[in-house]
This record gives sequence, structure tokens and C-alpha cells, in this order.
Amino acid sequence: MAVPVAFFALFFAYPVTAIVGRGLKAEGAWQLGRIGEVLSRPDILDVLWFTTWQALASTALTLLIALPGAYVFARFDFPGKQVLRAVVTVPFVLPTVVVGTAFLALLGRGGLLDELWGVRLDTTVWAILLAHVFFNYAVVVRTVGGLWSQLDPRQEEAARVLGAGRFAAFRRVTLPALAPAVAAAALMVFLFTFTSFGVVQILGGPTYSTLEVEIYRQTAQLLDLPTAAVLTLVQFAAVGGILAVHAATVRRRERALKLVDPAQTSRRPRGAGQWALLGGVLLTALLLILLPLGVLVERSFDGPGGYGFGYYEALQSVGAGGSSTFLVPPLEAVGNSLRYALVATLIALVIGGLAAAALTRRAGRLVRGFDALLMLPLGVSAVTVGFGFLITLDKPPLDLRTSWILVPLAQALVGVPFVVRTMLPVLRAVDDRLREAAAVLGASPLRAWREVDLPLVRRAVLVAAGFAFAVSLGEFGATVFIARPDNPTLPVAVARLLGRSGELNYGQAMALSTILMLVCAVSLLLLERIRTDRSGEF
Repeated sequence: MAVPVAFFALFFAYPVTAIVGRGLKAEGAWQLGRIGEVLSRPDILDVLWFTTWQALASTALTLLIALPGAYVFARFDFPGKQVLRAVVTVPFVLPTVVVGTAFLALLGRGGLLDELWGVRLDTTVWAILLAHVFFNYAVVVRTVGGLWSQLDPRQEEAARVLGAGRFAAFRRVTLPALAPAVAAAALMVFLFTFTSFGVVQILGGPTYSTLEVEIYRQTAQLLDLPTAAVLTLVQFAAVGGILAVHAATVRRRERALKLVDPAQTSRRPRGAGQWALLGGVLLTALLLILLPLGVLVERSFDGPGGYGFGYYEALQSVGAGGSSTFLVPPLEAVGNSLRYALVATLIALVIGGLAAAALTRRAGRLVRGFDALLMLPLGVSAVTVGFGFLITLDKPPLDLRTSWILVPLAQALVGVPFVVRTMLPVLRAVDDRLREAAAVLGASPLRAWREVDLPLVRRAVLVAAGFAFAVSLGEFGATVFIARPDNPTLPVAVARLLGRSGELNYGQAMALSTILMLVCAVSLLLLERIRTDRSGEF
């Protein structure tokens, strides 16, 4: 545990504590009265209210739309099922900047709806809610559908034989078994939407602001650190409460259930009703997922002189069309992002692998607290972390403010939780007797790990690396502060282009977003190919 604890203490706890302390301290004394002052401001109360209710609305809408999809993937067998499963998962690994850009191309000025019917939904709450459903659809499908596919359908069939109707059998038999999974998915969606930044930043305009967006505005634009510090504490407390509820839900989910092989529960649809349900899910995937991504790609080719590669070619030059947005050609952001993400993935694998090993071999309250600590970077303001890097890592022996390594370090903080969650179940499945037998035969702990653990968890390591790479590639909240102007990442470059007026800047943003989407999609497809199959090696 020593290395992961030191990593999180230095690159997470220290920057966050420092920026909060700088905001709430004056002349060496804590000014805790500022908390009450900030939280009593009407504009801040409006931000808190909007952050909460939009997260609740996004969660409810996501469950309403995604639960039929979870049922279809769990119970139906149809051609193209695996491809469709990968397609609906693509939005979850996309950077929020790309999600916002895709919906801007669909719902914004000059978008598809504007051209067809003269309707614009950007700068409205509906654009934000739809983008959140798009982003979190796979969370519900994967979490609920995964458990649903392993529930024995004969239990519900027995209830119907005893006289229960279809709905009554579902409500009394299946729903109680699914309830922990539904609650866990709902809490995860709420967590992601409560801390939403890129989507609201792009689609909300000046009208709507979540806590994360307001922290960015108070820090980067108004330089009001006291207000940003208070909002960070509020977000930290809210996320801590959400994670505590989520942990309790996960423990409930681990109760004994009669599970079967998913291959035994999946069959072709029967009857008009089931075929209609399958058609509805496919139509939802088409309109909600494929349409925004398709419009994004189409806009990247739709130049002033007609369809072509004009916007992509403009990415190769500095100041095309009179723009001074970049010091280097925007296309260089592709190479920057790939290099940063590779280094961040390596860091996340080392830190996350050690943390997963520690959580596997030890138990107790201290380790459970360490497990919760690993999840905090997913919910604590990435803006606070990024700005904290600038004000803390600026003097020897850790003067990293001008170093390229700062970006991978920030990205690795987000990648570590995914590595831990991917590797931990597999490590726990390794039989301790294999390690003990290796030790009896004279193997050192390192050799036992190399000869016993590593062959068994190799695929899990590859899957963890893929997830870490994808989330590192799309990290935006912290990177927007610490990426140097001559070395921007893809999400930062997209945000800069969208922040400037002009058709050329807009087109280049669409082109860069398409490139970023393709890189993330390729990463996901590789994940699907290397993920541990049902006939695993242990």
C-alpha cells in the first residue's frame, strides 16, 4: 500500500488541500465564516439547486430509457448483438467534450434540427439531459443487464404458473433481485451527472452551471479562490455521501442469488410484443447514440465549398483563416494526447496494480478506507486538482509546473480507479493455495507473482490498460489548466476551437472531435477482443 498511498497523498490530497486552504485562509487563520457567506449567496444557491435537480432528472431519464435496453441485451439473442453492445458502450469512454460537441452539431445553431425544422435546443436543459443519457446509457445496460442475464428465468415462470400475472411476477420475483443493481447503476449515473463539466460547459451556455462549471469559472475567470474552495468542499461532501451509499448498495448486491450461465437465459424474441421491444431498443440506439455521432462526423466533412477534407487539412497549419488559437498546428494535439495517455496508462497500471494487490491480500477498516480513497478522484473536482497542481508543484524538489509529466500524472489519477476495479475481482479469484505451493517449492514472492498471478490476470491487465488509456485520453477538467499552449491535448484543443467564433474554428473542432472519437472507439473494440471470456483461465 505504500506506493499508492504516497502517490495519492502527493498528487491528490496535497493539491486539493492546498487550494482549499489558500481559499479559506487569510493571514494564517482559517476563515470558516466564508463558508456561510458563500452558501448564502443567491447565485450559488441557484447553482447548487440546478446541479442537484439536473442530476436527479438525468438519472431518472437514463433509467427510463436504458432499462428496456438492459432487458433486451440480457434476455434476447439476435444478429449483431455483440457489435451493438460495443456501439452503446462507445459514448461512456468518449470525452465529455466530444459528447458536448456531438450534441452541439445535432441540436445547436446550424445543427441538424435547426436545418430541418428551425429548432435549437443548445443552451437549454433538454440538451444537457439528452447528452447525459447518451453518456450514461451503457452504465445501466452493463450494470443491470449483466446481472439480469444471470438470473434464472424459471423463478419468474414458476410465479406465473402459480397464478401471478406478468407484471406481478416481475414485481415480486425479478425486481427485488435486480434492485441492488438498479440502485448501484442509478447512483453511478447520479455521480457522473452531479459532477458534469464538459457537457454543461459546451451545451449550457451562460444560463446553466453545475458545481464543477462554477468552480472552473470562479477559479479561472474570476480568480475567486474562497468561493471555489467552498464549492469544492460542498462537492467533496456530496460525493463522499454518494460513494458511501454506493458502497452500501454494492454490499447488498453481493447477497446470495441463484445465478446461471447467461447462455441459458438468452433466446430469440418471440411474439409481436418482444419483437416490438427489440425494435424500440434498436431505434433508441439509432436516434440517441448513432445519430449524434453521425452528425458529428458529417459536420467535420461539410466545408464551405462542399464536402471534403478541408477542415482536416486546416488542422495541419497554425492560424488557418486568421485564427491565433494555437501556437502549434492543432493536429499535433493527436500525438500529444497519445503520448500523454500512454505514460498515464503505465502510471495507472503500476499504482492501480499495487493497490489492487494490497486490497486482495489484506482486510480491515484501514484497507476499506483506502479502497474508498481510490474512488475519490472520480468525484472530486478535476478543476480543483488541476489548479492545485499549478500552485503546489511549483518549487523544488517537485518543481513540475513546466514539465510534460504533469499532464500524465493528472490523467493517471482518473485511470487508477478503473484499473483497481478491473483487476481486483480477478486477483481475488486466484486460489491462495497456488501461491503457497510456489512458496513451498522455493519461489520468492516476486517469482510467485510472476509465475502464478501474472498468467492468470494477464487479460485483466490488458482490459485495465485499455480503460485507463481511454479515460486518460479524454480527461479535460484538470488538463485544461496544466496543458502547455504549445502541447495541447485533444479535448483541450477541441474546447479552444469551440470557444472561438468562426466557421473554420467550428469545423476544425468537429474534425478533431471525430479523430478523438475514432481513437476511443478503436480502444474500446480492442477491449472487447481481449476481455476475459467466460471460459477464463482460472
